[in-house]
This record gives sequence, structure tokens and C-alpha cells, in this order.
Amino acid sequence: MRRHETSPDGASFTARGGAILSFTAAFAASLALALGALSTPATAADPEELRIGYFQSPNGELLAKGQGLLAKRFPNTKIRYIKFDVGRDVNAAFAGGSLDIGIIGTPPGTAGLVNSLPYKIYYLHDIIGESEALVVKESSGIADIQGVKGKTIATPFGSTSHFSLLAALKQNGIDPKELKILDITGQEVHAAWTRGDIDGAYIWQPAQATLLAEGGRIITNSREVAGKGGITGEFGIVSDKFYAEHPDVVKAYIEILERATADYKAASPENVAILARELGLTADETRSVISQIIVLDASDQKDPKYLGTSSRPGALAQLLKDTADFLLADKAIKVSPPAEFFKPFILTELYE
Repeated sequence: MRRHETSPDGASFTARGGAILSFTAAFAASLALALGALSTPATAADPEELRIGYFQSPNGELLAKGQGLLAKRFPNTKIRYIKFDVGRDVNAAFAGGSLDIGIIGTPPGTAGLVNSLPYKIYYLHDIIGESEALVVKESSGIADIQGVKGKTIATPFGSTSHFSLLAALKQNGIDPKELKILDITGQEVHAAWTRGDIDGAYIWQPAQATLLAEGGRIITNSREVAGKGGITGEFGIVSDKFYAEHPDVVKAYIEILERATADYKAASPENVAILARELGLTADETRSVISQIIVLDASDQKDPKYLGTSSRPGALAQLLKDTADFLLADKAIKVSPPAEFFKPFILTELYE
């Protein structure tokens, strides 16, 4: 566990992925990678293996996994699902070449792009709402956000929850040094809560539901933080190599996500049961969780609020820029390039 005064792990991407480029060099490199990916012909055959990094996040991708849709679509491909708890580990996996497709939160994803990791954005899965929240113990004496001063709060560093916690503190005029912030993953936070190591945690589902069931209550959540400018989400990323070789597979996966997201929104008893198994929650808890996050489908990607199109780029590039500004102020990255830098990394051509 680390104190907040230690920079979040975004800075360590440099060691994994090479030295941070100057803006001019990075921008040129991003354009070259984007053009290279588009000009490389697709491989006709389906891949022998598809390695997908996933979060235990309540969205269409997790339901697609539970439904086994990829195996049905690519019966001759070995499908490997690899579970991650935090985005910094997803970045490390892409830096090491061990993932083809993955999901990542906006803060670690922004850091990965700035640090020239070899991936691009093909999908925006969701905008985070109440599914991430600051949960405190009833016994902690914390009545509102001001009450966190002098307390110990856990969150996974470099994550969307970490970003939202810092944004909530800033929005309420609280210096992070006025409390102790510990770097604890979603898988470990329950144990820290039970031991009495922490007074609360800014965390996602399903860990959040566990804390609420054990004497916790919510002080604020990411929907409220987003309403004041601290927007977070989760987007899908694909390695440059895999996209260059298998663009048709990426397009097919988008179709799978479209079907699964429609099922997610319809929330039939059968699909709620599948999602509940994936989340480790009851059916009732799962129905509640489904309402806590804004899940997007393939048609939403072209919306100017999100990815947009090649002729009409969306707001995602500016969101990444705003996130980079925040990360730079927090010393998690060393440079915050303009919004134009991020546009070549957004695969809007997949929706045209």
C-alpha cells in the first residue's frame, strides 16, 4: 500500500513502454501508427487465438463473456479471457504484448496513450455513474465529503475511482494531504475494511455492494462528480498489431457487443442471472447495479458526445485532454498534449 504522496502508477508506464516522447515526436508517431494500421491488409483467416482483458464491470462486454458469444462467433479460435482489477495492469499487459483487446478506464487509458503504448480506442463501453462511489463506515463519523479530513480512504491508484476521488476533493476545496489515501485494489479493499485499516473507500461494483452490506453508506458517487466536470468512463482498446492484421475481427466484436448491450439494457431474468454470476452478486443486486451506469451501444459511438465520425469527430478527444490535464497536475504523467493529439488513436472509421 502506498500513500497518496507517492505518484500514481501512471508514471511507471514510461519504464514499461519507453521514454515519454516530446509532444511533436509523439504526435508524429501517433499519426504514423494510425496510418499504418489502416493501410495494412486484413488477414483472411480468423486468428488462432484472441486474448481479451476484461474488468468485472457491469456492462455489455461482461454479459457477452457470460453468454459465450465470442466462442460461438469464432469456433476455431482459442478465446482467452484475462481478468484485470486496475487499468495500470492492463497498460502493462499491452506494453508487454500479451493482450489483443482490452478495456480500460479513462485515466489510465489517457496515460497509456500519452506514453505511446501500442493500442487504439475502438469502443466506448460506458460512462460511469453511481457504480463507483465513496463508501464510508457508519462508525467512521464521516457525515459528508468534508468529514474525510484526517481519515483513511482507500482507492486503486491510477484508476477511474482514484480520479473521481481526487476530483471530488478538488471540487470541495479539500487538499489530498488532509487525509490518508491508500492504494488498495478492488479485490483487497474488503479485507482492509474488515481489518479496520480504512474508514472508507472510493470503489466500483461489485466491491461497493459488499461494503454497503457491511455497515457502509455512500457519501458521493461518480455521477455527482461528473456533474461538476469530473467525467469518467471505460473504453475498449485494441493492439496496433491485432487491428492491422484482423480489422474484420474487431468489427465482428463490435457487433457482438451491440447484441450483448441490447440484452444488458433489456435485463431479462436469464441475462440478469448470467451477469449476476459474472459479478458475484444476487439477481436483485445486479438489477440495481445495471441502473447505476450509462452503457453505450454501437450506434451511440457515432454520437458527437462520444467517438463521433471521421468527418465529425466527437467529444472523446477533449475528454482525454481534460483527463490528461488532471493527471499532469497530479504528476501522474509528464506532459498533457492538446486534444488533436488523441484523435488518431480513436478508430471512428469502424462506424462508417
